[in-house]
Amino acid sequence: MDARRPLAVSMGEPAGIGPDIIIDAWNQRRRRSLPPFAVVGDGKVLKARAESLGVSLQIAETDTPAIRQDDPDRLAVVATEAAMSSGAGSIDPSSAPAVIEAIEKGAGGAMDGMFAGLVTCPIHKKSLYEAGFAAPGHTEFLGELASRRTGRPVRAVMMLAGPRLRAVPVTVHMPLAQVGETLTTDLIVETGRIVAADLARWFDIASPRLAVAGLNPHAGEGGALGGEDEAIVAPAVAALQRTGIDAVGPLPADTMFHDAARSTYDAALCMYHDQALIPAKALDFDRTVNVTLGLPFVRTSPDHGTALDIAGSGKARSDSFIAALEMAWAMSATRTTTGAPQSGVAEPGK
Repeated sequence: MDARRPLAVSMGEPAGIGPDIIIDAWNQRRRRSLPPFAVVGDGKVLKARAESLGVSLQIAETDTPAIRQDDPDRLAVVATEAAMSSGAGSIDPSSAPAVIEAIEKGAGGAMDGMFAGLVTCPIHKKSLYEAGFAAPGHTEFLGELASRRTGRPVRAVMMLAGPRLRAVPVTVHMPLAQVGETLTTDLIVETGRIVAADLARWFDIASPRLAVAGLNPHAGEGGALGGEDEAIVAPAVAALQRTGIDAVGPLPADTMFHDAARSTYDAALCMYHDQALIPAKALDFDRTVNVTLGLPFVRTSPDHGTALDIAGSGKARSDSFIAALEMAWAMSATRTTTGAPQSGVAEPGK
């Protein structure tokens, strides 16, 4: 028996496909030998969604989510105090407090050692903003939660990790028009150092190789297509190199993601959200996982959104969610084992 605690799965937006993919993964757990997991959320929503999908689901509500050998057929659910709406496809603002609470409980349990890590289902950001959610997204919110717990600043960094590419956006959830004024040499260096440290910590890559993308077309073309690459990005690459990190750039982003280029690095450091996420999702949408680096606990997520239009229809695919479970489990193994890379951890270029 693996002695590790189960993973926590926060339900995310209940009107989306979070319940669908949780139920599908649970029903595939034996056939695919999936890691043990417990859901933080509303069991009534899961039961209602299972009934609408015509599938069987047994639930055990619990405050101690260890997987019990005498009750392996019931999905452990750690209930939120606030309730969630069970309607599929239509946002109910009253669910927002429970959605936030589920993230907080899952992250808190992961930091306390109750859970081996946290896998988050997609949230609907606009509905949370309207309920007073101040963070731009999951990644930043988890950084805030970790900062509160540790009493020190925690910078959470998003990485999209798939079988053929790991890509990290330096700036994340902001309008494209704000990227140029937000991007700094210090921000790139800080991001690169976190990425290098956590590739070694969680992915067992002793000397990570970072490819740093330029901001502008052709990495600025020597200043002809924008001065940021010479003034901001190049000094950041030099600073990373001085700390002993194997970093190259700024590189033209349009030539960084073909097969031969990807074989030369372990992660691509990109300057903005879509520069990182488009190639990652295009290369392997179903097996790409959102990983948060810089946290004191493991966190992964599927790489898609709430997909309200197909929630409850039976069309949702759980592939990325299952990949997120498997990657979180493999990452959490580094707490108790050392040596060769764990199975389930993506190894681009191989």
